[in-house]
Amino acid sequence: MDRDEELLRGRIYGQDHDDPRQGPQPGRDYAELVGGPLDGLLLDITGWTKGEIDTGVALPTELGHFGAGGRAMYDPRPGDKRRRWDWSGDTP
Repeated sequence: MDRDEELLRGRIYGQDHDDPRQGPQPGRDYAELVGGPLDGLLLDITGWTKGEIDTGVALPTELGHFGAGGRAMYDPRPGDKRRRWDWSGDTP
């Protein structure tokens, strides 16, 4: 695991690296991002509707194939939509 990967493990997507609350918080719902540039991060899906969860997301990231301005696409895993979301590619 390289240094960038090490810094990402166990963190919530969208939180700053120096946020004192980097890990999961009680009472929140998280999906683990699996594969791709955001592998291992947790996505806070608290309050998301079934429709929003079923749709998946395109998350802004500098770590993907398209660099700054690109997005990593993640879709909920069939049968495990609230716990794991799989990477399906990058988009500009």
